[in-house]
Amino acid sequence: MNALLKAAAAGTVGAIATNVAHELTRRIVPNAPRVDVLGMQALAKGLTATTGSTPTGGDLYRSTLAGDLLSNSAYFSAVGLGGGNAVAVGLGLGVLAGLGAVVLPPRMGLDEKPTARTPATEAMTVALYTVGGLAAGMTYQAFGAD
Repeated sequence: MNALLKAAAAGTVGAIATNVAHELTRRIVPNAPRVDVLGMQALAKGLTATTGSTPTGGDLYRSTLAGDLLSNSAYFSAVGLGGGNAVAVGLGLGVLAGLGAVVLPPRMGLDEKPTARTPATEAMTVALYTVGGLAAGMTYQAFGAD
């Protein structure tokens, strides 16, 4: 399997792992991050600014989930740049994504509460993305050397 395909597959695994971890966490843990809510805010804001309209309800949720999976897959595919250090690169990517989800929303005109409501929410947000980064890195490593 070529390196680009391995990276894309690993990134997809990382994105799925992040979303599954998020969904499980938000259903079980009090004060869990609501990355889905943050994503819907961002998508609605972007679409309103560019098209003047935005989907609502289930359509907004599904559109956000699709965009989240695509963007996180592309982001986590960067583990391929690490070669033999894919797990370490995945760890770094996950931590950076999680910190970004905590720190950037107010700077983007979004509500910070979905990912930074409490210190525990902030820590869980970073952890969710770290899970995705590690999953991507371990998947890339499992594919073996080029």
